[in-house]
Amino acid sequence: MRHVLPKTEFETNTKLRNEELAALAETVKVLNDDKALELFKKTLPSEGGSLLQVKVNTAMVRQKALAILSNAMGASTARSPQLDFISLALHGKKIGFEKVLKMIDEMVATLQKEGKDDEKKKAYCAAEFDEAEDQKKALDRKLDDTQKAIEDVQESVTMAEEEFASLESGIKALDKSVDEATEQRKQEQAAYQELVTSNQAAKELLGFAKNRLYKFYHPKLYMPPPKKEMSPSDQIAANLGATSLMQVQTHNGSEDVPPPPETMGAYKSQHDDSAGVIQMIDLLIADLDKEVTVAEASEKEAQQDYETAMANSKEKRLLDSKNLAKKKSAISELNDDMEKRDETKDARTKELAANKDFTKSLHSECDWLMRYFDIRKEARTSEIDALEKAKAILNGADFALLESRTSKMMGRIK
Repeated sequence: MRHVLPKTEFETNTKLRNEELAALAETVKVLNDDKALELFKKTLPSEGGSLLQVKVNTAMVRQKALAILSNAMGASTARSPQLDFISLALHGKKIGFEKVLKMIDEMVATLQKEGKDDEKKKAYCAAEFDEAEDQKKALDRKLDDTQKAIEDVQESVTMAEEEFASLESGIKALDKSVDEATEQRKQEQAAYQELVTSNQAAKELLGFAKNRLYKFYHPKLYMPPPKKEMSPSDQIAANLGATSLMQVQTHNGSEDVPPPPETMGAYKSQHDDSAGVIQMIDLLIADLDKEVTVAEASEKEAQQDYETAMANSKEKRLLDSKNLAKKKSAISELNDDMEKRDETKDARTKELAANKDFTKSLHSECDWLMRYFDIRKEARTSEIDALEKAKAILNGADFALLESRTSKMMGRIK
Protein backbone atom coordinates (compact mmCIF):
# COMPACT_ATOMS: atom_id res chain seq x y z
CA MET A 1 0.00 0.00 0.00
CA ARG A 2 1.40 3.42 -0.96
CA HIS A 3 2.31 5.70 1.94
CA VAL A 4 0.27 8.92 1.93
CA LEU A 5 1.77 11.96 3.67
CA PRO A 6 -0.41 13.89 6.08
CA LYS A 7 -1.96 16.98 4.55
CA THR A 8 0.13 19.45 6.62
CA GLU A 9 3.44 17.75 5.81
CA PHE A 10 2.46 17.44 2.16
CA GLU A 11 1.62 21.13 1.88
CA THR A 12 4.88 22.11 3.66
CA ASN A 13 6.99 19.94 1.33
CA THR A 14 5.13 21.32 -1.68
CA LYS A 15 5.74 24.90 -0.56
CA LEU A 16 9.49 24.24 -0.03
CA ARG A 17 9.73 22.52 -3.40
CA ASN A 18 8.04 25.46 -5.16
CA GLU A 19 10.37 27.92 -3.42
CA GLU A 20 13.34 25.80 -4.44
CA LEU A 21 12.13 25.64 -8.04
CA ALA A 22 11.67 29.41 -8.08
CA ALA A 23 15.26 29.87 -6.87
CA LEU A 24 16.55 27.56 -9.59
CA ALA A 25 14.48 29.41 -12.18
CA GLU A 26 15.99 32.72 -11.11
CA THR A 27 19.46 31.12 -11.23
CA VAL A 28 18.81 29.93 -14.78
CA LYS A 29 17.52 33.38 -15.66
CA VAL A 30 20.81 34.88 -14.48
CA LEU A 31 22.79 32.37 -16.45
CA ASN A 32 20.55 33.03 -19.45
CA ASP A 33 20.99 36.80 -19.25
CA ASP A 34 22.03 38.56 -22.49
CA LYS A 35 25.30 39.73 -20.92
CA ALA A 36 26.08 36.19 -19.78
CA LEU A 37 25.31 34.84 -23.25
CA GLU A 38 27.48 37.50 -24.82
CA LEU A 39 30.28 36.61 -22.44
CA PHE A 40 29.92 32.92 -23.28
CA LYS A 41 29.98 33.70 -27.02
CA LYS A 42 33.21 35.62 -26.62
CA THR A 43 34.84 32.91 -24.59
CA LEU A 44 33.51 29.82 -26.40
CA PRO A 45 36.04 28.23 -28.75
CA SER A 46 35.60 28.78 -32.49
CA GLU A 47 36.96 26.82 -35.43
CA GLY A 48 40.69 26.89 -35.26
CA GLY A 49 40.60 28.73 -31.94
CA SER A 50 43.14 28.13 -29.19
CA LEU A 51 42.53 26.66 -25.74
CA LEU A 52 42.83 30.11 -24.19
CA GLN A 53 39.64 31.17 -25.96
CA VAL A 54 37.75 28.41 -24.10
CA LYS A 55 38.17 30.04 -20.65
CA VAL A 56 34.92 31.31 -19.09
CA ASN A 57 34.56 33.80 -16.31
CA THR A 58 32.97 31.33 -13.89
CA ALA A 59 33.38 33.60 -10.87
CA MET A 60 30.91 36.10 -12.29
CA VAL A 61 28.41 33.36 -13.06
CA ARG A 62 28.85 31.83 -9.59
CA GLN A 63 28.27 35.18 -7.91
CA LYS A 64 25.09 35.85 -9.86
CA ALA A 65 23.79 32.35 -9.20
CA LEU A 66 24.65 32.62 -5.50
CA ALA A 67 22.87 35.97 -5.26
CA ILE A 68 19.68 34.46 -6.70
CA LEU A 69 19.90 31.40 -4.45
CA SER A 70 20.60 33.58 -1.42
CA ASN A 71 17.51 35.67 -2.15
CA ALA A 72 15.41 32.50 -2.53
CA MET A 73 16.78 31.01 0.69
CA GLY A 74 16.29 34.24 2.56
CA ALA A 75 12.59 34.41 1.56
CA SER A 76 11.97 30.77 2.55
CA THR A 77 11.05 29.90 6.11
CA ALA A 78 12.73 26.48 5.76
CA ARG A 79 15.48 25.82 3.27
CA SER A 80 15.47 22.72 1.15
CA PRO A 81 18.60 20.55 1.56
CA GLN A 82 19.05 20.40 -2.22
CA LEU A 83 19.09 24.17 -2.45
CA ASP A 84 21.72 24.29 0.29
CA PHE A 85 23.83 21.74 -1.55
CA ILE A 86 23.67 23.77 -4.78
CA SER A 87 24.63 26.90 -2.88
CA LEU A 88 27.61 25.13 -1.31
CA ALA A 89 28.65 23.84 -4.72
CA LEU A 90 28.59 27.34 -6.22
CA HIS A 91 30.49 28.72 -3.20
CA GLY A 92 33.25 26.21 -3.69
CA LYS A 93 36.13 27.24 -5.97
CA LYS A 94 37.16 23.72 -6.78
CA ILE A 95 33.73 22.44 -7.84
CA GLY A 96 33.05 23.11 -11.49
CA PHE A 97 29.86 23.52 -13.40
CA GLU A 98 29.79 19.76 -13.95
CA LYS A 99 28.74 19.27 -10.32
CA VAL A 100 26.11 22.00 -10.61
CA LEU A 101 24.87 20.55 -13.87
CA LYS A 102 24.55 17.15 -12.22
CA MET A 103 22.56 18.64 -9.38
CA ILE A 104 20.35 20.43 -11.90
CA ASP A 105 19.83 17.11 -13.73
CA GLU A 106 18.85 15.49 -10.46
CA MET A 107 16.41 18.30 -9.70
CA VAL A 108 14.92 18.05 -13.20
CA ALA A 109 14.53 14.30 -12.70
CA THR A 110 12.88 14.97 -9.32
CA LEU A 111 10.49 17.47 -10.90
CA GLN A 112 9.65 15.06 -13.68
CA LYS A 113 9.05 12.28 -11.14
CA GLU A 114 6.86 14.59 -9.11
CA GLY A 115 4.92 15.41 -12.27
CA LYS A 116 4.35 11.72 -12.96
CA ASP A 117 3.42 11.17 -9.32
CA ASP A 118 0.91 14.00 -9.52
CA GLU A 119 -0.52 12.50 -12.71
CA LYS A 120 -0.83 9.10 -11.05
CA LYS A 121 -2.27 10.63 -7.90
CA LYS A 122 -4.77 12.65 -9.89
CA ALA A 123 -5.85 9.58 -11.86
CA TYR A 124 -6.02 7.59 -8.63
CA CYS A 125 -8.13 10.26 -6.92
CA ALA A 126 -10.48 10.61 -9.89
CA ALA A 127 -10.92 6.84 -10.11
CA GLU A 128 -11.45 6.51 -6.36
CA PHE A 129 -13.98 9.34 -6.34
CA ASP A 130 -15.86 7.73 -9.23
CA GLU A 131 -15.79 4.32 -7.59
CA ALA A 132 -16.87 5.72 -4.23
CA GLU A 133 -19.74 7.59 -5.88
CA ASP A 134 -20.83 4.50 -7.82
CA GLN A 135 -20.62 2.45 -4.65
CA LYS A 136 -22.69 5.03 -2.78
CA LYS A 137 -25.39 4.99 -5.45
CA ALA A 138 -25.46 1.18 -5.43
CA LEU A 139 -25.64 1.10 -1.63
CA ASP A 140 -28.42 3.70 -1.64
CA ARG A 141 -30.41 1.58 -4.10
CA LYS A 142 -29.82 -1.59 -2.10
CA LEU A 143 -30.74 0.16 1.13
CA ASP A 144 -33.94 1.50 -0.44
CA ASP A 145 -34.77 -1.97 -1.77
CA THR A 146 -34.12 -3.50 1.66
CA GLN A 147 -36.31 -0.89 3.36
CA LYS A 148 -39.12 -1.53 0.86
CA ALA A 149 -38.77 -5.28 1.39
CA ILE A 150 -38.94 -4.77 5.17
CA GLU A 151 -42.11 -2.71 4.76
CA ASP A 152 -43.64 -5.41 2.53
CA VAL A 153 -42.76 -8.14 5.05
CA GLN A 154 -44.14 -6.02 7.90
CA GLU A 155 -47.38 -5.60 5.97
CA SER A 156 -47.53 -9.35 5.41
CA VAL A 157 -46.90 -9.97 9.13
CA THR A 158 -49.69 -7.57 10.07
CA MET A 159 -52.09 -9.23 7.64
CA ALA A 160 -51.13 -12.72 8.82
CA GLU A 161 -51.55 -11.71 12.47
CA GLU A 162 -55.00 -10.31 11.70
CA GLU A 163 -55.96 -13.54 9.92
CA PHE A 164 -54.56 -15.56 12.82
CA ALA A 165 -56.62 -13.53 15.30
CA SER A 166 -59.71 -13.96 13.12
CA LEU A 167 -59.23 -17.74 12.95
CA GLU A 168 -58.61 -17.93 16.67
CA SER A 169 -61.71 -15.85 17.38
CA GLY A 170 -63.72 -18.02 14.96
CA ILE A 171 -62.64 -21.20 16.75
CA LYS A 172 -63.61 -19.74 20.12
CA ALA A 173 -66.99 -18.65 18.73
CA LEU A 174 -67.50 -22.13 17.22
CA ASP A 175 -66.66 -23.80 20.54
CA LYS A 176 -69.11 -21.50 22.29
CA SER A 177 -71.81 -22.33 19.74
CA VAL A 178 -71.14 -26.05 20.24
CA ASP A 179 -71.42 -25.68 24.00
CA GLU A 180 -74.64 -23.71 23.69
CA ALA A 181 -76.12 -26.19 21.19
CA THR A 182 -75.14 -29.09 23.46
CA GLU A 183 -76.76 -27.44 26.46
CA GLN A 184 -79.87 -26.71 24.41
CA ARG A 185 -79.98 -30.32 23.22
CA LYS A 186 -79.79 -31.52 26.80
CA GLN A 187 -82.64 -29.24 27.79
CA GLU A 188 -84.73 -30.38 24.81
CA GLN A 189 -84.07 -34.04 25.65
CA ALA A 190 -85.03 -33.42 29.28
CA ALA A 191 -88.21 -31.65 28.16
CA TYR A 192 -89.01 -34.53 25.82
CA GLN A 193 -88.47 -37.11 28.52
CA GLU A 194 -90.57 -35.08 30.92
CA LEU A 195 -93.34 -34.84 28.30
CA VAL A 196 -93.25 -38.56 27.65
CA THR A 197 -93.30 -39.32 31.36
CA SER A 198 -96.07 -36.83 32.08
CA ASN A 199 -98.19 -38.03 29.16
CA GLN A 200 -97.68 -41.64 30.14
CA ALA A 201 -98.75 -40.86 33.69
CA ALA A 202 -101.77 -38.95 32.38
CA LYS A 203 -102.67 -41.87 30.12
CA GLU A 204 -102.42 -44.28 33.02
CA LEU A 205 -104.59 -42.01 35.13
CA LEU A 206 -107.17 -41.67 32.34
CA GLY A 207 -107.04 -45.44 31.78
CA PHE A 208 -107.64 -46.04 35.45
CA ALA A 209 -110.63 -43.65 35.36
CA LYS A 210 -112.01 -45.32 32.22
CA ASN A 211 -111.60 -48.79 33.73
CA ARG A 212 -113.38 -47.59 36.85
CA LEU A 213 -116.29 -46.42 34.72
CA TYR A 214 -116.27 -49.77 32.96
CA LYS A 215 -116.56 -51.51 36.33
CA PHE A 216 -119.83 -49.69 37.01
CA TYR A 217 -121.30 -49.18 33.54
CA HIS A 218 -119.75 -52.04 31.58
CA PRO A 219 -118.61 -54.74 33.97
CA LYS A 220 -117.65 -57.02 31.12
CA LEU A 221 -115.07 -54.49 29.90
CA TYR A 222 -113.68 -53.95 33.38
CA MET A 223 -110.14 -55.14 33.92
CA PRO A 224 -109.49 -55.88 37.58
CA PRO A 225 -106.03 -54.86 38.77
CA PRO A 226 -103.57 -57.70 39.19
CA LYS A 227 -103.41 -59.16 42.63
CA LYS A 228 -100.54 -57.91 44.64
CA GLU A 229 -98.70 -60.45 46.68
CA MET A 230 -98.46 -59.31 50.27
CA SER A 231 -95.45 -59.65 52.39
CA PRO A 232 -95.77 -61.60 55.67
CA SER A 233 -95.87 -58.36 57.65
CA ASP A 234 -98.58 -56.91 55.39
CA GLN A 235 -100.60 -60.19 55.74
CA ILE A 236 -100.47 -60.01 59.54
CA ALA A 237 -101.61 -56.39 59.47
CA ALA A 238 -104.44 -57.23 57.13
CA ASN A 239 -105.57 -60.14 59.35
CA LEU A 240 -105.53 -57.93 62.40
CA GLY A 241 -107.67 -55.37 60.59
CA ALA A 242 -110.24 -57.97 59.55
CA THR A 243 -110.53 -59.29 63.09
CA SER A 244 -111.18 -55.82 64.43
CA LEU A 245 -113.79 -55.20 61.77
CA MET A 246 -115.63 -58.41 62.70
CA GLN A 247 -115.63 -57.46 66.33
CA VAL A 248 -117.12 -54.09 65.52
CA GLN A 249 -119.83 -55.70 63.37
CA THR A 250 -120.68 -58.23 66.08
CA HIS A 251 -120.84 -55.56 68.70
CA ASN A 252 -123.04 -53.38 66.49
CA GLY A 253 -125.36 -56.28 65.73
CA SER A 254 -126.21 -56.84 69.38
CA GLU A 255 -127.72 -53.46 69.73
CA ASP A 256 -130.84 -51.92 68.15
CA VAL A 257 -129.92 -50.08 65.00
CA PRO A 258 -132.26 -47.36 63.92
CA PRO A 259 -133.63 -47.62 60.37
CA PRO A 260 -132.01 -45.51 57.63
CA PRO A 261 -133.63 -42.24 56.73
CA GLU A 262 -135.79 -41.93 53.70
CA THR A 263 -134.01 -41.09 50.39
CA MET A 264 -135.04 -39.32 47.26
CA GLY A 265 -136.17 -42.53 45.71
CA ALA A 266 -134.73 -45.46 43.79
CA TYR A 267 -131.35 -44.84 41.98
CA LYS A 268 -131.57 -44.64 38.26
CA SER A 269 -128.41 -45.61 36.22
CA GLN A 270 -126.79 -43.00 33.91
CA HIS A 271 -125.63 -45.66 31.43
CA ASP A 272 -126.23 -43.59 28.37
CA ASP A 273 -124.37 -40.50 29.69
CA SER A 274 -121.35 -42.60 30.62
CA ALA A 275 -120.63 -43.29 26.97
CA GLY A 276 -119.87 -39.63 26.31
CA VAL A 277 -117.48 -39.47 29.26
CA ILE A 278 -115.66 -42.61 28.15
CA GLN A 279 -115.36 -41.24 24.63
CA MET A 280 -113.94 -38.01 26.03
CA ILE A 281 -111.37 -40.01 27.97
CA ASP A 282 -110.50 -41.92 24.79
CA LEU A 283 -110.05 -38.61 22.95
CA LEU A 284 -107.79 -37.32 25.68
CA ILE A 285 -105.73 -40.51 25.57
CA ALA A 286 -105.54 -40.22 21.76
CA ASP A 287 -104.41 -36.59 22.06
CA LEU A 288 -101.73 -37.63 24.53
CA ASP A 289 -100.54 -40.41 22.19
CA LYS A 290 -100.52 -37.96 19.28
CA GLU A 291 -98.55 -35.40 21.27
CA VAL A 292 -96.01 -38.04 22.26
CA THR A 293 -95.74 -39.17 18.63
CA VAL A 294 -95.17 -35.60 17.41
CA ALA A 295 -92.71 -34.95 20.23
CA GLU A 296 -90.85 -38.17 19.41
CA ALA A 297 -90.55 -37.17 15.73
CA SER A 298 -89.38 -33.69 16.71
CA GLU A 299 -86.89 -35.16 19.16
CA LYS A 300 -85.52 -37.53 16.54
CA GLU A 301 -85.21 -34.73 13.97
CA ALA A 302 -83.61 -32.39 16.52
CA GLN A 303 -81.13 -35.10 17.51
CA GLN A 304 -80.20 -35.72 13.88
CA ASP A 305 -79.76 -31.98 13.28
CA TYR A 306 -77.62 -31.75 16.41
CA GLU A 307 -75.42 -34.66 15.35
CA THR A 308 -75.04 -33.17 11.85
CA ALA A 309 -74.16 -29.76 13.33
CA MET A 310 -71.64 -31.37 15.70
CA ALA A 311 -70.02 -33.29 12.83
CA ASN A 312 -69.81 -30.15 10.68
CA SER A 313 -68.48 -28.13 13.61
CA LYS A 314 -65.86 -30.77 14.34
CA GLU A 315 -64.74 -30.80 10.71
CA LYS A 316 -64.63 -26.99 10.55
CA ARG A 317 -62.75 -26.77 13.84
CA LEU A 318 -60.20 -29.29 12.62
CA LEU A 319 -59.73 -27.35 9.37
CA ASP A 320 -59.51 -24.01 11.19
CA SER A 321 -57.03 -25.48 13.67
CA LYS A 322 -54.82 -26.67 10.80
CA ASN A 323 -55.06 -23.24 9.15
CA LEU A 324 -54.27 -21.64 12.50
CA ALA A 325 -51.13 -23.77 12.84
CA LYS A 326 -50.09 -22.93 9.26
CA LYS A 327 -50.71 -19.24 9.85
CA LYS A 328 -48.66 -19.35 13.06
CA SER A 329 -45.81 -21.03 11.19
CA ALA A 330 -46.07 -18.44 8.41
CA ILE A 331 -45.90 -15.60 10.94
CA SER A 332 -42.81 -17.18 12.49
CA GLU A 333 -41.15 -17.47 9.06
CA LEU A 334 -42.07 -13.87 8.23
CA ASN A 335 -40.57 -12.68 11.51
CA ASP A 336 -37.37 -14.64 10.76
CA ASP A 337 -37.30 -13.04 7.32
CA MET A 338 -37.85 -9.65 8.92
CA GLU A 339 -34.95 -10.24 11.30
CA LYS A 340 -32.63 -11.21 8.44
CA ARG A 341 -33.66 -8.16 6.42
CA ASP A 342 -33.08 -5.94 9.46
CA GLU A 343 -29.58 -7.41 9.74
CA THR A 344 -29.04 -6.76 6.02
CA LYS A 345 -30.24 -3.19 6.50
CA ASP A 346 -27.83 -2.69 9.41
CA ALA A 347 -24.95 -4.11 7.39
CA ARG A 348 -25.71 -1.89 4.38
CA THR A 349 -26.12 1.13 6.64
CA LYS A 350 -22.65 0.42 8.04
CA GLU A 351 -21.27 0.02 4.50
CA LEU A 352 -22.79 3.36 3.55
CA ALA A 353 -21.24 4.98 6.65
CA ALA A 354 -17.86 3.43 5.75
CA ASN A 355 -18.25 4.75 2.20
CA LYS A 356 -18.95 8.21 3.61
CA ASP A 357 -15.86 8.04 5.85
CA PHE A 358 -13.71 6.86 2.94
CA THR A 359 -14.98 9.67 0.72
CA LYS A 360 -14.22 12.16 3.49
CA SER A 361 -10.66 10.84 3.84
CA LEU A 362 -10.32 10.90 0.06
CA HIS A 363 -11.24 14.57 0.03
CA SER A 364 -8.62 15.25 2.68
CA GLU A 365 -6.04 13.41 0.60
CA CYS A 366 -6.93 14.64 -2.87
CA ASP A 367 -8.72 17.99 -2.76
CA TRP A 368 -5.53 20.09 -2.55
CA LEU A 369 -3.85 18.26 -5.44
CA MET A 370 -6.99 18.32 -7.60
CA ARG A 371 -7.40 22.05 -6.96
CA TYR A 372 -3.81 23.08 -7.71
CA PHE A 373 -2.89 20.36 -10.22
CA ASP A 374 -2.97 22.61 -13.32
CA ILE A 375 -1.09 25.43 -11.59
CA ARG A 376 1.57 23.01 -10.33
CA LYS A 377 1.89 21.43 -13.77
CA GLU A 378 2.30 24.79 -15.51
CA ALA A 379 4.86 25.96 -12.95
CA ARG A 380 6.76 22.69 -13.15
CA THR A 381 6.86 22.89 -16.95
CA SER A 382 8.27 26.42 -16.82
CA GLU A 383 10.83 25.41 -14.21
CA ILE A 384 12.00 22.39 -16.19
CA ASP A 385 12.30 24.58 -19.29
CA ALA A 386 14.41 27.10 -17.36
CA LEU A 387 16.63 24.38 -15.89
CA GLU A 388 17.22 22.86 -19.31
CA LYS A 389 18.18 26.27 -20.71
CA ALA A 390 20.55 26.85 -17.81
CA LYS A 391 22.11 23.47 -18.39
CA ALA A 392 22.60 24.24 -22.07
CA ILE A 393 24.21 27.58 -21.24
CA LEU A 394 26.55 25.99 -18.71
CA ASN A 395 27.49 23.38 -21.27
CA GLY A 396 28.17 26.16 -23.79
CA ALA A 397 25.54 24.88 -26.22
CA ASP A 398 24.05 27.01 -28.93
CA PHE A 399 20.84 28.70 -27.74
CA ALA A 400 18.96 27.87 -30.92
CA LEU A 401 19.86 24.20 -30.54
CA LEU A 402 18.76 24.40 -26.92
CA GLU A 403 15.35 25.77 -27.98
CA SER A 404 14.85 22.81 -30.34
CA ARG A 405 15.93 20.23 -27.77
CA THR A 406 13.87 21.83 -25.03
CA SER A 407 10.73 21.86 -27.21
CA LYS A 408 11.15 18.19 -28.01
CA MET A 409 11.76 17.35 -24.34
CA MET A 410 8.69 19.31 -23.21
CA GLY A 411 6.64 17.51 -25.82
CA ARG A 412 7.78 14.20 -24.32
CA ILE A 413 6.93 15.41 -20.77
CA LYS A 414 3.47 16.50 -21.77
